[in-house]
Amino acid sequence: MLSCRGVGKTYRTDRGPVDAVRGIDLDVAAGRYAAMVGRSGSGKSSLMAMIGGLSRPSAGKIVIDGTDIWSLGDDAIAHFRNRRIGYVFQFASLLPTLSTIDNVALPAMLNRNSDNSDSYARAAKLLGDVGLGDHFDAYPSEMSAGEQRRAVIARALINDPLLLLADEPTSDLDEQTESEIMALLLAVNRARGTTLMLVTHNLALAHEAEQVIQIANGAIVP
Repeated sequence: MLSCRGVGKTYRTDRGPVDAVRGIDLDVAAGRYAAMVGRSGSGKSSLMAMIGGLSRPSAGKIVIDGTDIWSLGDDAIAHFRNRRIGYVFQFASLLPTLSTIDNVALPAMLNRNSDNSDSYARAAKLLGDVGLGDHFDAYPSEMSAGEQRRAVIARALINDPLLLLADEPTSDLDEQTESEIMALLLAVNRARGTTLMLVTHNLALAHEAEQVIQIANGAIVP
């Protein structure tokens, strides 16, 4: 479902070029739970951003469900990202001026030919699925960190993506909430068959993964 070939990312700095990701070859099968592990600064988030269609590779090719995503134009890759990829960022990233249900429904409403009533119906169901059925009208500032993260997961699923990317999704949470959010992500992977890629520097969080990808100095460790 996901194939990376020779993927690299070089940042230009005042001190010269920095190779954050170097020649990554990677395959992840559909429906799999893959964990990407490594120390902070190893290149995990840079690779995830390229897979997620957020940061253009300096080299190489990324193919998701048969589409070479970085061969697409800007509008096409934005549409592909919205329809096919769900992203759970390191921090909650909810829009503070929108209610929970508005935040969750927004990506669906950005689709071409979207139906607002259907978008909100799906958002309401997803919020119920993640345990926020009584938080439709709540604003992010009125919710706990764990509740915000549940809302972000619901938002990431609104367009029924093929690939769910979670970049350090529990780094700012307490141990109990971390356990609850990981259980929710794994439930999504198993019940929906959604391919899940988790980025973490915490090896304990990767123990249930079917595929562990270890990154060091921008490259996969054999």
